[in-house]
Amino acid sequence: MNYRRLFIQNTYVFFTIVTARRRKILIENINILRNTFRKTIDSFSYEIFAICILHDHIHCIIKPLDINDYPKIIQQMKRYFSQKINKNLLNDYQLTDSNIKRKECNIWQHRFFEHTIRDENDLNKHIDYIHFNSMKHYNIKPKNWEFSSFKKFVKNGYYDINWCNWDDKNNINFLNYE
Repeated sequence: MNYRRLFIQNTYVFFTIVTARRRKILIENINILRNTFRKTIDSFSYEIFAICILHDHIHCIIKPLDINDYPKIIQQMKRYFSQKINKNLLNDYQLTDSNIKRKECNIWQHRFFEHTIRDENDLNKHIDYIHFNSMKHYNIKPKNWEFSSFKKFVKNGYYDINWCNWDDKNNINFLNYE
């Protein structure tokens, strides 16, 4: 199957990456994940605009200096995290023939979802979706979920600290980027 990616210079890219078998390993290994982001920022110039890290997946909006780098950024994130995580702690860890053939280590799903942000309205919808995720998956208000950029957006006046009441949830719930 051929995937077409849109590369428009000076734009934001929303992406979702998911752990293999939806393993709940990201929060438990948050320091490795933070180092992963630092390492990729050192290797590729990009800004993390918005992010939410959940137990088994990440939603993120980045703005790369060179738009052509974003697939490489995601690839390096996956590779670095996979190298650093202690695979002995994963009770179901094993390589499939497909993993071996593709030189994968079975920590992440092979593909990732991406979307090039088209305009300000599109950006705002994706920012809301990212920050809504703690409510969607765990029924935890964004102000109480420490693994997202929500409080940065509150500090900058984008959200009220109590954003994501039930009305907000109903307005956002139709979005699904998983």
